[in-house]
Amino acid sequence: MNTDINLFTPYKLGDIELNNRIVMAPLTRNRAGKGNVPNELNAEYYAQRASAGLIISEATQVSPQGQGYPFTPGIHSPEQIAGWKLVTNAVHQQGGRIYLQLWHVGRISHPDLQPDGALPVAPSAIPAQGQASTYEGMKPFVTPRALETEEIPGIVEQYRRGAENALAAGFDGVEIHGANGYLIDQFLRDGTNHRTDEYGGSIENRARLLLEITEAVTGVWGAKRVGVRLSPSGTFNDMSDSNPLATFGYAAEALNQFDLAYLHIYEATEADIRHGGTIVPTSHIRERYKGTLMVNGDYTLEKGNTVLARGEADLVSFGRLFIANPDLPQRFALNAPLNQPDPSTFYGGTEKGYTDYPTFELQQLR
Repeated sequence: MNTDINLFTPYKLGDIELNNRIVMAPLTRNRAGKGNVPNELNAEYYAQRASAGLIISEATQVSPQGQGYPFTPGIHSPEQIAGWKLVTNAVHQQGGRIYLQLWHVGRISHPDLQPDGALPVAPSAIPAQGQASTYEGMKPFVTPRALETEEIPGIVEQYRRGAENALAAGFDGVEIHGANGYLIDQFLRDGTNHRTDEYGGSIENRARLLLEITEAVTGVWGAKRVGVRLSPSGTFNDMSDSNPLATFGYAAEALNQFDLAYLHIYEATEADIRHGGTIVPTSHIRERYKGTLMVNGDYTLEKGNTVLARGEADLVSFGRLFIANPDLPQRFALNAPLNQPDPSTFYGGTEKGYTDYPTFELQQLR
Protein backbone atom coordinates (compact mmCIF):
# COMPACT_ATOMS: atom_id res chain seq x y z
CA MET A 1 0.00 0.00 0.00
CA ASN A 2 1.28 3.44 -0.96
CA THR A 3 -0.20 5.91 1.52
CA ASP A 4 1.39 8.82 -0.37
CA ILE A 5 -1.31 8.38 -3.04
CA ASN A 6 -4.82 9.52 -2.21
CA LEU A 7 -7.74 11.42 -3.71
CA PHE A 8 -5.82 14.69 -3.55
CA THR A 9 -2.72 13.47 -5.35
CA PRO A 10 -2.51 15.17 -8.78
CA TYR A 11 -2.75 12.87 -11.79
CA LYS A 12 -1.65 13.13 -15.40
CA LEU A 13 -4.61 11.93 -17.46
CA GLY A 14 -3.38 11.55 -21.00
CA ASP A 15 -1.98 14.99 -21.73
CA ILE A 16 -4.09 16.77 -19.07
CA GLU A 17 -2.91 17.50 -15.52
CA LEU A 18 -5.69 16.86 -13.00
CA ASN A 19 -5.52 18.72 -9.68
CA ASN A 20 -6.98 15.74 -7.85
CA ARG A 21 -8.32 12.22 -8.49
CA ILE A 22 -11.91 13.06 -7.55
CA VAL A 23 -14.02 12.68 -10.69
CA MET A 24 -17.64 13.76 -11.07
CA ALA A 25 -19.42 10.74 -12.55
CA PRO A 26 -21.92 11.08 -15.43
CA LEU A 27 -25.35 11.79 -13.93
CA THR A 28 -28.59 11.95 -15.90
CA ARG A 29 -30.64 14.87 -14.55
CA ASN A 30 -33.29 15.42 -17.28
CA ARG A 31 -33.02 19.19 -17.32
CA ALA A 32 -32.17 20.03 -20.93
CA GLY A 33 -34.29 22.66 -22.65
CA LYS A 34 -36.41 22.60 -25.78
CA GLY A 35 -34.79 20.59 -28.54
CA ASN A 36 -32.69 18.77 -25.90
CA VAL A 37 -30.44 21.83 -25.77
CA PRO A 38 -28.30 22.55 -22.67
CA ASN A 39 -29.02 25.91 -21.06
CA GLU A 40 -27.75 28.45 -18.53
CA LEU A 41 -29.07 26.39 -15.60
CA ASN A 42 -27.02 23.42 -16.77
CA ALA A 43 -23.97 25.66 -17.11
CA GLU A 44 -24.40 26.88 -13.53
CA TYR A 45 -24.75 23.31 -12.25
CA TYR A 46 -21.53 22.10 -13.86
CA ALA A 47 -19.57 25.25 -13.00
CA GLN A 48 -20.48 24.77 -9.33
CA ARG A 49 -18.70 21.39 -9.47
CA ALA A 50 -15.60 22.50 -11.36
CA SER A 51 -13.28 21.71 -8.44
CA ALA A 52 -13.50 18.04 -9.41
CA GLY A 53 -10.29 16.81 -11.00
CA LEU A 54 -12.48 15.94 -13.98
CA ILE A 55 -16.19 16.26 -14.72
CA ILE A 56 -17.83 13.68 -16.97
CA SER A 57 -21.06 15.11 -18.35
CA GLU A 58 -24.42 13.43 -18.18
CA ALA A 59 -25.06 10.89 -20.93
CA THR A 60 -25.68 12.76 -24.19
CA GLN A 61 -27.37 11.20 -27.20
CA VAL A 62 -25.35 11.13 -30.41
CA SER A 63 -28.49 11.21 -32.59
CA PRO A 64 -32.27 11.57 -32.31
CA GLN A 65 -32.43 7.78 -32.58
CA GLY A 66 -30.21 7.49 -29.52
CA GLN A 67 -32.62 9.22 -27.12
CA GLY A 68 -34.21 7.16 -24.37
CA TYR A 69 -35.46 9.65 -21.78
CA PRO A 70 -37.22 13.04 -21.81
CA PHE A 71 -35.22 16.25 -21.46
CA THR A 72 -31.81 14.64 -21.92
CA PRO A 73 -29.27 16.66 -23.92
CA GLY A 74 -28.01 15.79 -27.38
CA ILE A 75 -24.83 16.52 -29.31
CA HIS A 76 -26.17 16.29 -32.86
CA SER A 77 -27.55 19.76 -33.69
CA PRO A 78 -26.00 23.24 -33.97
CA GLU A 79 -28.24 24.45 -31.15
CA GLN A 80 -27.02 21.66 -28.87
CA ILE A 81 -23.39 22.45 -29.67
CA ALA A 82 -24.06 26.10 -28.78
CA GLY A 83 -25.80 25.05 -25.56
CA TRP A 84 -22.89 22.86 -24.53
CA LYS A 85 -20.52 25.76 -25.18
CA LEU A 86 -22.27 27.59 -22.35
CA VAL A 87 -21.36 24.65 -20.10
CA THR A 88 -17.76 24.19 -21.17
CA ASN A 89 -17.06 27.93 -20.99
CA ALA A 90 -18.52 28.10 -17.48
CA VAL A 91 -16.49 25.12 -16.28
CA HIS A 92 -13.28 26.40 -17.84
CA GLN A 93 -13.78 29.84 -16.30
CA GLN A 94 -13.73 28.10 -12.92
CA GLY A 95 -10.55 26.22 -13.81
CA GLY A 96 -12.25 22.88 -14.36
CA ARG A 97 -11.97 20.09 -16.93
CA ILE A 98 -14.96 18.37 -18.54
CA TYR A 99 -15.50 15.37 -20.83
CA LEU A 100 -18.74 14.68 -22.71
CA GLN A 101 -20.29 11.21 -22.43
CA LEU A 102 -21.43 9.89 -25.83
CA TRP A 103 -24.65 7.82 -25.64
CA HIS A 104 -27.03 5.73 -27.72
CA VAL A 105 -29.67 3.91 -25.67
CA GLY A 106 -30.57 1.25 -28.27
CA ARG A 107 -33.62 -0.70 -27.11
CA ILE A 108 -34.08 1.41 -23.94
CA SER A 109 -36.32 3.84 -25.77
CA HIS A 110 -39.88 4.03 -27.03
CA PRO A 111 -41.54 5.06 -30.31
CA ASP A 112 -42.80 8.18 -28.50
CA LEU A 113 -39.17 9.36 -28.33
CA GLN A 114 -38.09 8.20 -31.78
CA PRO A 115 -38.17 10.19 -35.05
CA ASP A 116 -41.47 9.52 -36.84
CA GLY A 117 -42.51 7.12 -34.09
CA ALA A 118 -40.11 4.43 -35.31
CA LEU A 119 -39.16 1.38 -33.28
CA PRO A 120 -36.00 1.63 -31.19
CA VAL A 121 -33.05 -0.30 -32.60
CA ALA A 122 -30.98 -3.02 -30.96
CA PRO A 123 -28.63 -5.87 -31.85
CA SER A 124 -31.56 -8.29 -31.69
CA ALA A 125 -35.35 -8.01 -31.47
CA ILE A 126 -35.45 -8.72 -27.73
CA PRO A 127 -37.49 -6.34 -25.56
CA ALA A 128 -36.26 -5.24 -22.15
CA GLN A 129 -38.44 -6.07 -19.19
CA GLY A 130 -39.81 -2.96 -17.54
CA GLN A 131 -41.00 0.44 -18.65
CA ALA A 132 -39.69 3.26 -20.80
CA SER A 133 -39.71 6.86 -19.65
CA THR A 134 -41.64 9.08 -22.10
CA TYR A 135 -43.00 12.63 -22.11
CA GLU A 136 -46.41 11.12 -21.27
CA GLY A 137 -45.12 9.02 -18.40
CA MET A 138 -43.97 5.42 -18.08
CA LYS A 139 -44.92 2.95 -20.83
CA PRO A 140 -43.96 -0.71 -21.37
CA PHE A 141 -40.85 -1.29 -23.45
CA VAL A 142 -41.59 -2.37 -27.01
CA THR A 143 -39.82 -5.05 -29.01
CA PRO A 144 -36.96 -3.23 -30.76
CA ARG A 145 -35.98 -3.63 -34.40
CA ALA A 146 -32.77 -5.58 -34.96
CA LEU A 147 -30.23 -3.51 -36.85
CA GLU A 148 -29.31 -4.80 -40.30
CA THR A 149 -25.60 -5.46 -40.78
CA GLU A 150 -25.33 -2.71 -43.37
CA GLU A 151 -26.81 -0.18 -40.89
CA ILE A 152 -24.08 -0.62 -38.30
CA PRO A 153 -21.50 1.64 -39.99
CA GLY A 154 -24.15 4.36 -39.69
CA ILE A 155 -24.25 3.83 -35.91
CA VAL A 156 -20.46 4.17 -35.76
CA GLU A 157 -20.78 7.36 -37.80
CA GLN A 158 -23.26 8.77 -35.27
CA TYR A 159 -20.61 8.43 -32.58
CA ARG A 160 -17.93 9.92 -34.81
CA ARG A 161 -20.09 12.97 -35.54
CA GLY A 162 -20.95 13.26 -31.87
CA ALA A 163 -17.25 13.28 -31.08
CA GLU A 164 -16.65 16.00 -33.66
CA ASN A 165 -19.50 18.07 -32.24
CA ALA A 166 -18.14 17.65 -28.70
CA LEU A 167 -14.80 18.99 -29.95
CA ALA A 168 -16.60 21.98 -31.48
CA ALA A 169 -18.45 22.55 -28.20
CA GLY A 170 -15.19 23.02 -26.29
CA PHE A 171 -14.98 19.82 -24.25
CA ASP A 172 -11.64 18.51 -23.02
CA GLY A 173 -12.40 14.97 -24.18
CA VAL A 174 -15.16 12.39 -24.48
CA GLU A 175 -16.25 9.20 -22.75
CA ILE A 176 -17.89 6.41 -24.77
CA HIS A 177 -20.85 5.04 -22.80
CA GLY A 178 -20.54 1.28 -23.10
CA ALA A 179 -22.31 0.51 -19.82
CA ASN A 180 -25.69 0.23 -18.09
CA GLY A 181 -27.62 -1.74 -20.70
CA TYR A 182 -27.46 0.76 -23.55
CA LEU A 183 -26.61 0.03 -27.19
CA ILE A 184 -22.90 -0.86 -26.92
CA ASP A 185 -23.57 -2.97 -23.83
CA GLN A 186 -26.46 -4.67 -25.66
CA PHE A 187 -24.04 -5.75 -28.40
CA LEU A 188 -21.41 -6.93 -25.89
CA ARG A 189 -23.63 -9.31 -23.94
CA ASP A 190 -25.14 -12.53 -25.22
CA GLY A 191 -28.33 -12.01 -23.23
CA THR A 192 -29.28 -9.24 -25.66
CA ASN A 193 -27.17 -10.12 -28.70
CA HIS A 194 -28.43 -13.18 -30.62
CA ARG A 195 -26.98 -12.11 -33.97
CA THR A 196 -25.46 -14.56 -36.44
CA ASP A 197 -23.41 -12.06 -38.47
CA GLU A 198 -19.96 -10.63 -37.69
CA TYR A 199 -21.43 -8.65 -34.76
CA GLY A 200 -22.80 -11.67 -32.91
CA GLY A 201 -21.91 -15.09 -31.58
CA SER A 202 -18.31 -15.07 -30.35
CA ILE A 203 -17.02 -12.61 -27.79
CA GLU A 204 -14.77 -11.13 -30.46
CA ASN A 205 -17.77 -10.45 -32.69
CA ARG A 206 -19.90 -9.02 -29.89
CA ALA A 207 -17.11 -6.61 -28.93
CA ARG A 208 -16.68 -5.47 -32.54
CA LEU A 209 -19.06 -2.50 -32.29
CA LEU A 210 -17.35 -1.19 -29.15
CA LEU A 211 -13.97 -1.36 -30.84
CA GLU A 212 -15.17 0.19 -34.10
CA ILE A 213 -16.76 3.09 -32.22
CA THR A 214 -13.62 3.55 -30.14
CA GLU A 215 -11.50 3.63 -33.29
CA ALA A 216 -13.80 6.23 -34.88
CA VAL A 217 -13.89 8.45 -31.79
CA THR A 218 -10.14 8.30 -31.17
CA GLY A 219 -9.71 9.23 -34.82
CA VAL A 220 -11.39 12.55 -33.97
CA TRP A 221 -9.89 13.27 -30.56
CA GLY A 222 -6.72 11.24 -30.32
CA ALA A 223 -6.70 8.35 -27.87
CA LYS A 224 -5.39 10.41 -24.93
CA ARG A 225 -8.64 12.39 -24.81
CA VAL A 226 -11.04 9.41 -24.95
CA GLY A 227 -12.35 7.22 -22.14
CA VAL A 228 -14.67 4.19 -22.17
CA ARG A 229 -17.18 3.20 -19.51
CA LEU A 230 -18.23 -0.43 -18.91
CA SER A 231 -20.42 -2.14 -16.30
CA PRO A 232 -19.24 -5.78 -16.18
CA SER A 233 -21.49 -6.79 -13.26
CA GLY A 234 -24.51 -4.73 -14.27
CA THR A 235 -28.08 -6.01 -14.49
CA PHE A 236 -29.69 -2.57 -14.98
CA ASN A 237 -32.02 -2.39 -17.98
CA ASP A 238 -32.57 -6.16 -17.90
CA MET A 239 -29.01 -7.12 -18.84
CA SER A 240 -27.31 -10.49 -18.57
CA ASP A 241 -24.40 -12.45 -20.00
CA SER A 242 -23.56 -16.14 -19.80
CA ASN A 243 -19.88 -15.47 -18.99
CA PRO A 244 -19.23 -11.85 -18.03
CA LEU A 245 -15.74 -12.64 -16.74
CA ALA A 246 -14.72 -13.75 -20.22
CA THR A 247 -16.73 -11.09 -22.06
CA PHE A 248 -15.41 -8.11 -20.14
CA GLY A 249 -11.95 -9.56 -19.68
CA TYR A 250 -11.69 -9.71 -23.47
CA ALA A 251 -13.12 -6.19 -23.89
CA ALA A 252 -10.63 -4.75 -21.39
CA GLU A 253 -7.68 -6.43 -23.11
CA ALA A 254 -8.90 -5.39 -26.56
CA LEU A 255 -9.12 -1.75 -25.48
CA ASN A 256 -5.40 -1.77 -24.64
CA GLN A 257 -4.64 -1.33 -28.35
CA PHE A 258 -5.91 2.27 -28.25
CA ASP A 259 -3.86 3.62 -25.31
CA LEU A 260 -6.93 5.50 -24.06
CA ALA A 261 -7.13 8.22 -21.44
CA TYR A 262 -8.90 5.74 -19.13
CA LEU A 263 -11.26 2.81 -18.69
CA HIS A 264 -14.13 3.62 -16.31
CA ILE A 265 -15.65 0.66 -14.45
CA TYR A 266 -19.10 0.87 -12.88
CA GLU A 267 -18.83 -1.74 -10.15
CA ALA A 268 -21.45 -4.17 -8.85
CA THR A 269 -24.29 -2.65 -6.85
CA GLU A 270 -26.61 -4.21 -4.30
CA ALA A 271 -29.31 -4.21 -6.99
CA ASP A 272 -27.04 -6.16 -9.37
CA ILE A 273 -26.44 -8.80 -6.71
CA ARG A 274 -30.13 -8.89 -5.80
CA HIS A 275 -31.03 -9.48 -9.46
CA GLY A 276 -28.64 -12.41 -9.77
CA GLY A 277 -25.79 -10.64 -11.52
CA THR A 278 -22.35 -12.24 -11.63
CA ILE A 279 -19.87 -10.05 -9.84
CA VAL A 280 -16.86 -9.28 -12.00
CA PRO A 281 -14.19 -8.09 -9.56
CA THR A 282 -12.43 -4.92 -10.59
CA SER A 283 -9.20 -6.81 -10.01
CA HIS A 284 -10.17 -9.02 -12.98
CA ILE A 285 -10.20 -5.89 -15.17
CA ARG A 286 -7.12 -4.37 -13.55
CA GLU A 287 -5.10 -7.46 -14.43
CA ARG A 288 -6.06 -7.16 -18.09
CA TYR A 289 -6.26 -3.43 -18.75
CA LYS A 290 -2.86 -1.76 -18.82
CA GLY A 291 -3.88 1.90 -18.75
CA THR A 292 -5.53 4.31 -16.32
CA LEU A 293 -8.43 2.71 -14.45
CA MET A 294 -11.28 4.75 -12.98
CA VAL A 295 -13.80 3.14 -10.61
CA ASN A 296 -17.31 4.06 -9.54
CA GLY A 297 -19.38 2.34 -6.89
CA ASP A 298 -20.72 4.23 -3.87
CA TYR A 299 -17.24 5.26 -2.79
CA THR A 300 -16.65 7.36 0.31
CA LEU A 301 -13.61 9.46 1.18
CA GLU A 302 -12.09 6.57 3.13
CA LYS A 303 -12.88 3.90 0.53
CA GLY A 304 -11.61 6.12 -2.27
CA ASN A 305 -8.30 6.75 -0.54
CA THR A 306 -7.91 3.03 0.18
CA VAL A 307 -8.50 1.83 -3.37
CA LEU A 308 -5.95 4.36 -4.66
CA ALA A 309 -3.36 3.56 -2.00
CA ARG A 310 -3.64 -0.14 -2.79
CA GLY A 311 -3.08 0.56 -6.48
CA GLU A 312 -6.42 -1.04 -7.40
CA ALA A 313 -7.47 2.07 -9.35
CA ASP A 314 -6.02 5.41 -10.42
CA LEU A 315 -9.12 7.63 -10.26
CA VAL A 316 -12.44 7.45 -8.40
CA SER A 317 -15.71 8.88 -9.67
CA PHE A 318 -18.50 10.00 -7.38
CA GLY A 319 -22.14 10.36 -8.37
CA ARG A 320 -24.77 11.10 -5.74
CA LEU A 321 -22.28 12.80 -3.46
CA PHE A 322 -21.57 15.34 -6.23
CA ILE A 323 -25.30 15.91 -6.75
CA ALA A 324 -25.67 17.14 -3.16
CA ASN A 325 -22.19 18.58 -2.62
CA PRO A 326 -21.02 20.92 -5.38
CA ASP A 327 -17.83 21.51 -3.36
CA LEU A 328 -17.17 17.81 -2.68
CA PRO A 329 -13.35 18.04 -2.93
CA GLN A 330 -13.27 20.83 -0.35
CA ARG A 331 -15.57 18.92 2.00
CA PHE A 332 -13.37 15.84 1.64
CA ALA A 333 -10.24 17.91 2.32
CA LEU A 334 -11.78 19.35 5.49
CA ASN A 335 -13.48 16.07 6.43
CA ALA A 336 -16.58 18.26 6.68
CA PRO A 337 -20.17 17.00 6.96
CA LEU A 338 -21.85 16.18 3.64
CA ASN A 339 -25.22 17.34 2.38
CA GLN A 340 -27.63 14.46 1.83
CA PRO A 341 -29.09 14.14 -1.70
CA ASP A 342 -32.84 14.35 -2.29
CA PRO A 343 -33.79 11.50 -4.68
CA SER A 344 -37.15 13.13 -5.46
CA THR A 345 -35.30 15.87 -7.38
CA PHE A 346 -32.79 13.68 -9.23
CA TYR A 347 -34.69 13.52 -12.53
CA GLY A 348 -36.32 16.59 -14.01
CA GLY A 349 -37.40 19.89 -12.52
CA THR A 350 -35.71 23.25 -12.14
CA GLU A 351 -33.06 24.55 -9.77
CA LYS A 352 -34.48 22.74 -6.72
CA GLY A 353 -32.22 19.80 -5.96
CA TYR A 354 -29.97 20.86 -8.84
CA THR A 355 -28.17 24.15 -8.25
CA ASP A 356 -29.45 25.04 -4.77
CA TYR A 357 -27.34 22.69 -2.63
CA PRO A 358 -25.19 24.92 -0.40
CA THR A 359 -21.41 24.83 -0.22
CA PHE A 360 -19.75 24.18 3.12
CA GLU A 361 -18.43 27.75 3.16
CA LEU A 362 -21.93 29.13 2.71
CA GLN A 363 -23.29 26.91 5.46
CA GLN A 364 -20.59 28.20 7.83
CA LEU A 365 -21.68 31.78 7.18
CA ARG A 366 -25.29 31.11 8.06
